Amino acid sequence: MKRSEFIRDASLLMAGAAVGISNSTAATKQPNLTMNKTFNLDYAPHQGLFKNHAGANFLDEIKFYHEQGFRSIEDNGYLRRSLDEQKKIGALLEKLGMRMGVFVVDGGQNWMTSLASGKKEFLDHFVKTCHESVEAAKRCNAKWLTVVPGFFDRSIPYGNQFANVLTAMRKGAEIFEPHGLVMVLETLSDTPDLFLQQTHETYAICKGVDSPSCKILYDIYHMQRTEGDLIKNMERCWDEIAYIQIGDNPGRNEPTTGEINYKNVFKYIYNKGYKGVMGMEHGKSVSGKEGEIKLINAYREVDNFKL
Repeated sequence: MKRSEFIRDASLLMAGAAVGISNSTAATKQPNLTMNKTFNLDYAPHQGLFKNHAGANFLDEIKFYHEQGFRSIEDNGYLRRSLDEQKKIGALLEKLGMRMGVFVVDGGQNWMTSLASGKKEFLDHFVKTCHESVEAAKRCNAKWLTVVPGFFDRSIPYGNQFANVLTAMRKGAEIFEPHGLVMVLETLSDTPDLFLQQTHETYAICKGVDSPSCKILYDIYHMQRTEGDLIKNMERCWDEIAYIQIGDNPGRNEPTTGEINYKNVFKYIYNKGYKGVMGMEHGKSVSGKEGEIKLINAYREVDNFKL
């Protein structure tokens, strides 16, 4: 995005209430587009969240993130980008002084396999993808990589499945640890057929692996759906949480659009001394440029917990 266009848009948007950004009170607040004003926590957008302002080119969008005060990005599909794209993203992040959040250790069949089954072909494929991910991480100075163990295997007892996942995660940790990389295990709510359902289960896996390279990705949206009691459950498992993702519920959109008191949750995380990335793994409640401004305003609002 050209700077002249950005300044023009910002000037127009500062009068957003006059033209009626939305019918909701929250959305008609004056937009807070202070260039390069950073947040208290390190929120990380992903491609497409601001495409109406920045355009379809991901590099331009990253520049827009930086202009809005964001200092990290997420890119789940980074591993499947071309080598040239990976290098360009890494170079731009370095130039802007931004961090790379998670990308997924994606072997192309993550949702069709189960490390809980103990099948050799699944384990071998996981190990191969871990090695591939190490090389990709070097190109963007990434530290965290998302891992999902996959589905239950109802044909064998739970204890055996737990042991199979533990074995796989130990192999992953052995690959990542020499490189200072951290695989973060994501507990999901998409389907009850997934092996990891609640934080305490992921916590047990991490304790069993006992490696700095095997930790928890705590996705607030998913955990509100499967277990609730967010702050207490984070406190119970805090020593194994290395990465956090965001999304309000219901709807999986920006904070302030659902039932989660994000100002309190973020205050708790900040007071714990968390210095990691806060991945914005959600959509927008309103489409177009108006929705993008509403999203930024929402983060300015809930990030204001210190005042």
